[in-house]
Amino acid sequence: KKIDHVSTEAVTGKREAAASQEELPLPSEEPQPENHQSETSLSETPPAQAVLGELRVSSFSPSSVQLQWSVPRGSFDSFMLQYRDEQGQPQALPIDGGSRSMTVPGLSPSRRYHFHLYGLQGRKKTDHVSTKAVTEDVPPPSEDPPTVALPDEDHQPEHHQTEPRPVQAVLEELRVSSVTPNSVGLQWSVPEGPFDSFMLQYRDAQGQPQALPIDGGSHSVTVLGLSPSRRYRFHLYGLRGGKKIDRISTDVITGEREEAPPAEDHQPEHPPSEVPPAQAVLGEMRVSSVTPDSVQLQWSVPKGPFDSFMLQYRDAQGQPQALPIDGRSRSVTVP
Repeated sequence: KKIDHVSTEAVTGKREAAASQEELPLPSEEPQPENHQSETSLSETPPAQAVLGELRVSSFSPSSVQLQWSVPRGSFDSFMLQYRDEQGQPQALPIDGGSRSMTVPGLSPSRRYHFHLYGLQGRKKTDHVSTKAVTEDVPPPSEDPPTVALPDEDHQPEHHQTEPRPVQAVLEELRVSSVTPNSVGLQWSVPEGPFDSFMLQYRDAQGQPQALPIDGGSHSVTVLGLSPSRRYRFHLYGLRGGKKIDRISTDVITGEREEAPPAEDHQPEHPPSEVPPAQAVLGEMRVSSVTPDSVQLQWSVPKGPFDSFMLQYRDAQGQPQALPIDGRSRSVTVP
């Protein structure tokens, strides 16, 4: 039940202006001398207390790459990940200063990407590390009927080979925590573990296999970009040492488009003042960063806690969107 509500507005930057007004232009992938020159300019006056360590690829799939980094000295207020997409357009992804990993979705299969991570203090970029990654090939489609086909069926022998599960790592009960017309929230438990990481696999509305890497400490994930009123089969793999050692699955049908009206439609039905729980109050919601295609929001909970949050808005086509958020979160990036 929604028991409190705050709103804010944000205007995304113009893509054309962003390219010319960036504090530092996105480093080119090809001319190596330019890349070195950019790094040198960043390190001319590095704050002694804030240093970025190695940026490395921890996992990848046909449509995503997971990156990890360290901060051996000091702390940054935030990070900015920059790269060029398949069309060569610069992309910038703001990241919270407490994060040490990031999954970059929406990539293309079998393509080389050059990622640049900047450490920011205030709004100033003070350190920079880079790495390159090549996304996986798309596995050949299965010849089994769609109701039986699994995103990872080509790898089934690998699963059968490891069916004797190690006692210390077991997955249990993949269940649905939330459903909207274009997203599904999933939760699972690890009664015996831990796992190094997880991999969620499913087929999208076009029947293409998708793979979403997940940090080993997570026990929930929200899958975005789904289609309304459609049945999806999700398969969650537990990985140790890069090897799949357990799997659980579930089927979900996304909601109808009308079932996810924007927040303003619900506001008259559930005004915050009708039943204000004294112990759960939302504070101010503010925009912490803006790029041409994303907005980062932050909020506070002066009195609480809440079980979860729901962020609602209308996209560029006027369609309602709903994004479920974990109750412990105090920020989100809307891509």
